Amino acid sequence: MIKDLIKHYQLLPHPEGGYYKETYRSAENIPVSALPNRFSGDRSYGTAIYFLLLKDLFSAFHRIQSDECWHFYEGDSLHVHVLHSNGNYELIRLGRNTSKGEVYQAIVPAGAWFASESIGEYSFVGCTVAPGFDFADFELANAGRLKADHPERTALIERLCRQ
Repeated sequence: MIKDLIKHYQLLPHPEGGYYKETYRSAENIPVSALPNRFSGDRSYGTAIYFLLLKDLFSAFHRIQSDECWHFYEGDSLHVHVLHSNGNYELIRLGRNTSKGEVYQAIVPAGAWFASESIGEYSFVGCTVAPGFDFADFELANAGRLKADHPERTALIERLCRQ
């Protein structure tokens, strides 16, 4: 099943962990002059990807400059750990078991640090970003700096950071 998903959707390794495939990038752009100062250039109106995360892998803590909407498709539940800029922690449970607080869609706001992990063999999800994703807006977390800002989450940060 997992190999079939990777092959069928032509998924590639993602820098923060897991596999992905960009499925949409709008043909039109928002000029940098119309965007907040945190953007360094023009951005697509929106982008979308498929994202596959396997058991014992994780998507490391990172942040982007746009809101990101996560969509659950199939497989096991996915936990998205969000460290908000105001210091609050949020656990988003993506999945189909609504009686356990799982949701099919959730938003990670621009600038929040977040990481994700499958709670089973695999989780197949999608992410939609607006303004559209650009690797210039991607920042992988440094565990030491993140722990200094969120000392109460030290164990989680050490487990879900790569540097």
